[in-house]
Amino acid sequence: MQVATLLSVVHLYFPELLMVLRRLRPAGPLDRIGTPVEEWPFLDQEVLEQAWSRKVCMTCHWFEHHAGVNCIPLLTCQLHQGLIAHGEHLTSRCQGWTDDMTRQAGGATDAA
Repeated sequence: MQVATLLSVVHLYFPELLMVLRRLRPAGPLDRIGTPVEEWPFLDQEVLEQAWSRKVCMTCHWFEHHAGVNCIPLLTCQLHQGLIAHGEHLTSRCQGWTDDMTRQAGGATDAA
């Protein structure tokens, strides 16, 4: 189950728990549940670090891209629920980098 889906379930069925969690920690991905991708903040150097291997945002399980306004692609990290600046997805990663589950399984699961 993806983090965003899990957080949506918590938000829907356990709103009291969500309120307690918000008081115990600074603002973060939990606060962006249901927020359109276009309104997510850009990830900064506190989250992203330079990478010198294939372990970059673009090869991470949590990386996704969406069509934004005027079909301009938005690059996102579902783990941090933040936007990735164009180009950063090729040269950066975060501490939560995870190998793409499709690649781990040995190939694409969808028929062409």
